[in-house]
Amino acid sequence: MGVTPQEHKITIQKTARYYTWGDDITRAHRVWFVCHGYGQLGTYFIRNFNELNPETDFVIAPEGFHRFYQEGFSGKVGATWMTKEARLDDIQDYVAYLDLVYDSCGLQDLQTTQNLIALGFSQGVATITRWIAAGKARPHAAVMWAGSFPPDLDVLKATHSFRKLPVWFVLGDADPFIGVNAVDDMKRHVEPLNIDQHWLHFSGKHEIPTSVLRTLLQEINTTLHKVL
Repeated sequence: MGVTPQEHKITIQKTARYYTWGDDITRAHRVWFVCHGYGQLGTYFIRNFNELNPETDFVIAPEGFHRFYQEGFSGKVGATWMTKEARLDDIQDYVAYLDLVYDSCGLQDLQTTQNLIALGFSQGVATITRWIAAGKARPHAAVMWAGSFPPDLDVLKATHSFRKLPVWFVLGDADPFIGVNAVDDMKRHVEPLNIDQHWLHFSGKHEIPTSVLRTLLQEINTTLHKVL
């Protein structure tokens, strides 16, 4: 007679890490909270932002706590936020983890003259989106770079969290991970959320070119100054 395995769950304490870049978070004009893509590590991903001004911009890069060898059993290591296995548990865990980073960095105490920008790249788009919808994040602007809103996002939570939030969708025209209908699908998905949409297209692949980041920064500054 066969016995069916029973699944059990426990909550454990785990060490996670995040990286920062910049001179002084209390004096920065902008604080960037950035989530990397699949197979990346925070220590390398944060380097995409090292051409910003460290006096005015402070960057926080949490790292997904599922790490793996990218090829075989040794060599280069990458990290992921989640997989399809136990995905709902992973989502709940990383939202709680990002909230802890938020608290640890004192983001709840930002001054009125400082702007919080939440940015996700590739897989990190779904991560940052779910955090804004379900976590403590109350950014002044959000950036979805080379990725799209998760289709299973709770519409009610998202509508409340994203209402009138300026959101930039940044896409490269040669990105192999962006399908031909991706833009239309994204626009159709976010339309009910009453998002202040901004679209930034560039000539390039699955990457964060410095020149495009500077253009994005200019657009965000212009928009937020209008709001303020």
